This record gives sequence, C-alpha cells and structure tokens, in this order.
Amino acid sequence: MFTVLKSVGVLGIIMLNNRHRTNVSPAIDEVHLRRLTVDEALLKLDQFLNDAFMAGLYRVRVIHGKGTGTLRQAVCEQLGKHSLIKSYRPGGY
Repeated sequence: MFTVLKSVGVLGIIMLNNRHRTNVSPAIDEVHLRRLTVDEALLKLDQFLNDAFMAGLYRVRVIHGKGTGTLRQAVCEQLGKHSLIKSYRPGGY
C-alpha cells in the first residue's frame, strides 16, 4: 500500500552531505506491520508516519500482509482519517 503524506510547502529534493555524519542513517520509506496485533500495528504506523513526515518523505509503503484482512481494514481506516495523509491506494501483491 502506498501512502502520500501532505506537503509541507517545500518543493524539490534536498540532498544532505553525510560525509561527516556516519551515525545518521537514511530515512526508510517502508514499514512492516506483519504479525502485529491491530493495536501494535496502529501505534507503529502512527510513529512511522510522523517520522516519515519529519524526514521529508512524501511517499511511503505500508506492508500489512494478507491474513484475514482485519489488519488491512484497520490500517485503511487509520490512513483515511490521519491528518498527515493526502491519499493512499492499495498495492499489488
């Protein structure tokens, strides 16, 4: 599932020079929610979306797995009402 975060009014891409920052890891644009309960997954998703927004990401991927569809439904509901989400769509599997 792809998720697009709302823009913060900045256009373009800013590249950071990490030559002297060896302890800084690059922003990750994907979160795995497989094998988590709905409550655990929604907490992790909210933290991930906030971190992605602060890192300047505008598109991320949410991996929820197949299963019974309960987690997928909960994730879709959360994305539909989250203040940072501009749009989302189901991904292919």
